[in-house]
Amino acid sequence: MARPESFEDTDEPKVVSAAQDGNKVAFEELVHRHGDKIFRRALTMLRNEDEALDMAQTAWIKAWKRIKQFHGESTFATWMTRVTINVCLDHMRKSKRWKFTDSIEDMDENAGGVERRMPVIEVNPTEAMEREELRKKINKALGLLSPGHRAVVVMHTFEEMSYKDIAKAMDCSIGTVMSRLFYARRNLASILKHMVKEGETI
Repeated sequence: MARPESFEDTDEPKVVSAAQDGNKVAFEELVHRHGDKIFRRALTMLRNEDEALDMAQTAWIKAWKRIKQFHGESTFATWMTRVTINVCLDHMRKSKRWKFTDSIEDMDENAGGVERRMPVIEVNPTEAMEREELRKKINKALGLLSPGHRAVVVMHTFEEMSYKDIAKAMDCSIGTVMSRLFYARRNLASILKHMVKEGETI
């Protein structure tokens, strides 16, 4: 009896190529290799395990349908993460969580320059923290940001997306992205500073 086809020990470019040719076993191998990371990124964006599972599954379905659009400019993992981010952003819009309610930010986007009149909170969250503890604190702090602010931090800081790509994903101007990132970082720094001051444990 013939053994089922396996891509377990195959280099990833070859696995991707096979999946692009319609090989479902190859695509399942990609899901196996990157499924945990994709779920974690969806969870970081949405902060809800059930929604993250649903959106991760949706992202994989979309990736299967569009895998021929992957041309190797980045790693497959990076491409797949971008697909996941876009799926999560669409979900946030449809669930009406896609509103920036910070009135100061609205003032800045409409009038410009508000940040020049406000003190910037400077904090070095790495002081007196172990790396793992810091990771946990940052993850918790991200959960306290608004969905939109969290999204822009994830895209810019974790995925290293350009302002142009973020603007396209969020359907806004580059200037608006820069403003939102400014306020997101400011809020994140404030939250981390409070955690450090209170000596909070996770």
